Amino acid sequence: MPFISQLIGRVVVDSEGKNLGHLDEVLAVQNPQFPHPQLNSLSVINKTERTIYPFSEVTVLFASEISLAHPQNILKTHVLSGNEIKLIDDVLDKQIIDTNGIRVVRVNDLEITKVNGNYYVSNVDIGSTGILRRVGLAKLAEWINKIFSRDATKNKISWDFVELLVHDQFMRLKVPGEKIRDLHPADLAELLSDMNHKEGRKLLDSMDIEHLADALEEVEPEFQATLVQEMSDERVADVLEEMSPDEAADLLAELPAERSEDLLELMEDEEAKDVRMLLSYPEDTAGGIMTTDFASIRPGLTAAKAIEAIRSQEPDAESIFYVYVTDEADHLLGVFSLSDLVLAKPGTLVSRFMHQKVVSADVLTKQEILAQLIAKYNLLTIPIVDHENRLVGMVTADDALDKIIPTAWKKKLPRFYYYNRA
Repeated sequence: MPFISQLIGRVVVDSEGKNLGHLDEVLAVQNPQFPHPQLNSLSVINKTERTIYPFSEVTVLFASEISLAHPQNILKTHVLSGNEIKLIDDVLDKQIIDTNGIRVVRVNDLEITKVNGNYYVSNVDIGSTGILRRVGLAKLAEWINKIFSRDATKNKISWDFVELLVHDQFMRLKVPGEKIRDLHPADLAELLSDMNHKEGRKLLDSMDIEHLADALEEVEPEFQATLVQEMSDERVADVLEEMSPDEAADLLAELPAERSEDLLELMEDEEAKDVRMLLSYPEDTAGGIMTTDFASIRPGLTAAKAIEAIRSQEPDAESIFYVYVTDEADHLLGVFSLSDLVLAKPGTLVSRFMHQKVVSADVLTKQEILAQLIAKYNLLTIPIVDHENRLVGMVTADDALDKIIPTAWKKKLPRFYYYNRA
């Protein structure tokens, strides 16, 4: 099938073979009665002069030259209505939501189909084949698919599932709210990072507090601060309460001190207390990246009662790889994994199956040392204690490594690094 990439930069000639310039844009219109956009005109540039020709003048489209039906002096031109989709400038390379697969993808190419003499956009190509085709390596792409028995159709999405784009100068989203909620927070963050300020603001305004908090946790604190800059203090405070304490502290640290204090005053006392404590530690220490959202229980509980206690605490999912055991004064006594708990008989006391030799770190431990401990002992989380061995927080492996592993290395460790971040 032909693709839009095959048209970019092609020479356009009239019926007498006269060079009219080269194609720099293909425009389409969305007909409400048909789900696929119809190609209705093409933009041809000759030095500094741009001319729009209707598709009714096209006689040969997918060839070494694009041929038009009449001599230049009698060729029809097209006046734009303002509703056209710029397929090259506004669609290629853009991030879109695949509303069928509920994911964010990037448009690498557009497949074109001819039906009853008219051309339509049939599919969006999101695969590597589309990229190779764009750089003139279409035959290599076909060879790779053949050698490795790849089904190229698996990397195509019907335009039916890309109805989310309003094709104006801002490329705003029109995807229904329930589809937005179905997206993974990392996908939402990717969308936000690819939008301009106005687009991002509209998307943020459309999200509920829970999903907004989840999305913000997936972007860097500096970017978080820009995203909430124009939000009301009440809405930001609600978002901060929904975020994990360490993420909330990171965001507040990026805001002006006066606004940060105002937001803390608006937060619920318990959440604000945890965040204030985290903000009190130097950012290059364990205390600076730890979270207070962890599961802890007393050693005298049975396995069955321990499960009930963990449920009642409702810790964040990332914090329950391990459960920490403390006494009445919060001194760290032991630790056990969820597998230890599941395999224990319901009546067995926690003190019988917990591990008493706990690898922990002081709140002022430097992050480099913290990462070394996590790597040495192959930990998913590490408990953080104060100078009296009282449990005050914990740090996840990905948060510790995030501070010391160069970005280039992170990209080489997707199975470990990014999977755990998700």
